[in-house]
Amino acid sequence: MEPDDYPDLKELTDTIQGQRRGKFLKIYKALLNSPPLTEAWFNFNNAVRWQTELSGRLREIIIIRIAYLTGSAYALHQHVPELAEAEGLSKAQCDALDDWESSEHFSDSEQAVLAVADAMTLEIQVPDEIFDRLKNYFSDRKIVELAVLIGMYNMHSRVFQALDVELEDAP
Repeated sequence: MEPDDYPDLKELTDTIQGQRRGKFLKIYKALLNSPPLTEAWFNFNNAVRWQTELSGRLREIIIIRIAYLTGSAYALHQHVPELAEAEGLSKAQCDALDDWESSEHFSDSEQAVLAVADAMTLEIQVPDEIFDRLKNYFSDRKIVELAVLIGMYNMHSRVFQALDVELEDAP
């Protein structure tokens, strides 16, 4: 579906396009089949990405790691290298997220987050010894924000793949 196919949703489609660097991403084209979900997805995504206390670097680390774990070519294509580099992650660091445990690219706090992301993605339940490491580095607010970000990108990956959303064109 294209935004022009929905003239009654012009305000929503213009808002999405305006806040996505002038692009109307293919995920939103797919979601337009359900306008209420499109709007909710967009607003929730914006809150989780831009209205938290998490650093952009940490957000990108989580997003890219989850993309590797879930096989989300769409998320990897969207974030590596451009969005990740804008938040301070080199291409080598992005590549290292595929096997972060054998990498020296990540701080202790980032490794704690990556362990939680792995557990939430692969096992759903996070063992106390993994989750408790976060308390050494993050406030309660940031821990909630981390858990929601991890959960959201697990949802993203599953939806992208279930709907077989095509990769975006190169910039």
